[in-house]
Amino acid sequence: QVQLVESGGGLVQAGGSLRLSCTASGRTFSNYYMGWFRQAPGKEREFVATISWSGFTTDYTYSVRGRFTISRDNAKNTVFLQMNSLKAEDTAVYYCAAGVRKTTATMSSRDQYDYWGQGTQVTVSS
Repeated sequence: QVQLVESGGGLVQAGGSLRLSCTASGRTFSNYYMGWFRQAPGKEREFVATISWSGFTTDYTYSVRGRFTISRDNAKNTVFLQMNSLKAEDTAVYYCAAGVRKTTATMSSRDQYDYWGQGTQVTVSS
C-alpha cells in the first residue's frame, strides 16, 4: 500500500501561482510513476501531468503545458506541481496518484494508477 497526502491548495487570483505537494508513505516511492489529476465540479477527473520514477520523463495535458511543472524528490518521497499563470479554468480538486508503468503508453489514464490521495482544492478567481 502507498498512502498519498496532498497539500498546497488554496485560493489565488488569475495570473498567480501555487505549488502543490504530495507526500507518499508505505512502499518504495521511487518505484512509482506519479501523476496529478484534477476534477472540476460536474466534470470527469482529468489528467494533468505525470513524471517517471527517475524524474527524467514528464508529460502534460495540452492546456497546462508551459504553465505547470511536475517534479519529484525521491529522497523526500514527495512529488510537486508548480502551477504558474493560473486561470479560472484551472479551478478544481487536484489529486496525486501513484502507479507502476506496465506498458509503453503514456501514464495519462486514471486506470494506470493504483493509489490516490484525498485531493486538495485549487480555486482561481478571475
